Amino acid sequence: MDPVLNASVLAELRRPRRYPAVSVLVPTHRREPDNTQDPVRLRNLVAEAKERVASDPDVSRADRIDVLEQLDRAVAEVDLVHAKDGLVLFAAPGEHQVWSLGRPVPARVVLADTFVTRNLVSAHIAEQPYWVLAVAADHVSLWSGVLDRLTEHHTDGFPLTRSLEDPDSERKERIGDLPSIFRDEQTRQFLRQAGEAASPVLDANRRPLFLVGEAAALSLLAEAATGSALAAFTGAAHITQGGLAKGPGQALFKAVGPVLEAQRRRRVSDVLTALDQARSRREFAAGLDEVWQNVTQGRIASLSVEENYRTTVRDDGEHLVPADDPTHPDAREDIVDEIIERALDTGAEITFVPDDSLTRMEHMAAVLRY
Repeated sequence: MDPVLNASVLAELRRPRRYPAVSVLVPTHRREPDNTQDPVRLRNLVAEAKERVASDPDVSRADRIDVLEQLDRAVAEVDLVHAKDGLVLFAAPGEHQVWSLGRPVPARVVLADTFVTRNLVSAHIAEQPYWVLAVAADHVSLWSGVLDRLTEHHTDGFPLTRSLEDPDSERKERIGDLPSIFRDEQTRQFLRQAGEAASPVLDANRRPLFLVGEAAALSLLAEAATGSALAAFTGAAHITQGGLAKGPGQALFKAVGPVLEAQRRRRVSDVLTALDQARSRREFAAGLDEVWQNVTQGRIASLSVEENYRTTVRDDGEHLVPADDPTHPDAREDIVDEIIERALDTGAEITFVPDDSLTRMEHMAAVLRY
């Protein structure tokens, strides 16, 4: 199971595949007693997927055998003991993937020439990932943050370490006390290397960045940085607290958490202000059906959605209306995620806000381009 969901991974998942690209969406649960039925639900949905592959006349014998094997491999990788709110299995000729999501998904099996990624897109945005670069004179670590969880990044040269032993054993005798380690040229070079290592990672996966370390370390890091690293460090939130370059993640989040929460509060305030201004300009849409009408026309510039807003609808030919029977074949359980993916496809900015922030706007609102 791939633990890193980022923009480049999503782009790869959304590319066309050779038919059949099978998507199996399984609702899962974190706790008892709701999770007791998760294994049965998984088994039934995978069985349905296998039956549809086996009976599809457009699937060659070789691809049928391959995809059925890929489904078995995907199931073998599933860890329901640590399940979240949704599980997605992908299988196509020559490949399979398993994703555990922090947002609910509808029970669904789809055979197409692309994977169904809208639920992954929605989960990725809702989790609002961020980076933390923890800096010391002898150790620089990079951490990937999702909500209150920080996972150390162990590739791309991280963590960077060095010895603080003075190679010039006679220097202290010549000049008295050693100068500050943060005025040392070797430290400058070390932090420059850290910036060079961080640049491609931050460029490939753009997220908010937090820099954590002593004030002198952060100042020298910015002075030593060049190119895109300099831009990233200049725009990052600085948290002046030393002793955290080696973690652990819980201690780092304790330092980052209050700043992260303050940023989120400001973002919600900015979103509400932008929506009010758009309403006064008559460049505004609110509510599921009105937003749907505009997203299908590519008119949405930015979309705001409450974090846990979910609903099931059906299309009556002109409008989206509540679905009286969620099990009806025309019912669309993932309509919110579908709107989000369509908005992204037309270049819209997506923001999740806390529940009840958009109550008077029917839980979803958009600033329109025209």
